[in-house]
Amino acid sequence: METQETKNLMPRIGEIAPDFTAVTTIGNLKFSEFNKGNWVILFSHPADFTPVCTTEMTGFANESNFFSKHSTKLMGLSIDSIHSHIAWVNAVHEKTGVLFEFPIIADLDMKVAKLYGMLQPGESETAAVRAVFIIDPEGKIRLIMYYPLNVGRNMEEIKRSLLALQTSDDHKVAMPLNWIPGEQVIVAAPKTLEALKARKEDDTLEKTDWYLAKKQL
Repeated sequence: METQETKNLMPRIGEIAPDFTAVTTIGNLKFSEFNKGNWVILFSHPADFTPVCTTEMTGFANESNFFSKHSTKLMGLSIDSIHSHIAWVNAVHEKTGVLFEFPIIADLDMKVAKLYGMLQPGESETAAVRAVFIIDPEGKIRLIMYYPLNVGRNMEEIKRSLLALQTSDDHKVAMPLNWIPGEQVIVAAPKTLEALKARKEDDTLEKTDWYLAKKQL
């Protein structure tokens, strides 16, 4: 049986993101203040100075302009000390020229990892899995992805998902399979006979059936 404690360990889509204050590589931050008025991608990695994590963090850093353009802040996390984070950021910068300018949470007490269900005992009890939370400007969790320790994330899918959520909010539409920006979107199915009649008479839509119709934005 699910308990409140279990529920808190696994945040759900549609819930308000759990708030916290944490030590990060840019100083102490309160998440709700960092999030306010912006989209946030909160993501965890298993450990500093590890190969897959280095490629992922570099990927986020390389896309910083994209995320900034789309009103999105980045925040990373692992169960490492702040000194480990700083040393790792410095080492990657020295070796590759890439600087992780977004905050990385030092979560030694695992407080944030537990709040967000990033610790999954079947995978590891001491390292966070590769979780991704996309959180909207009102603080609501809109998308959750979990990856195992040995599989790196797909940056294009993270970017695509963010744009899909933002486009859906802006235009009140849904996205079909494999949607990418510029392609047709799905309009909501009619809920009354009058709306159904209007749908049938609308020549601007690409209609597969009365309930499935697409349009170009």
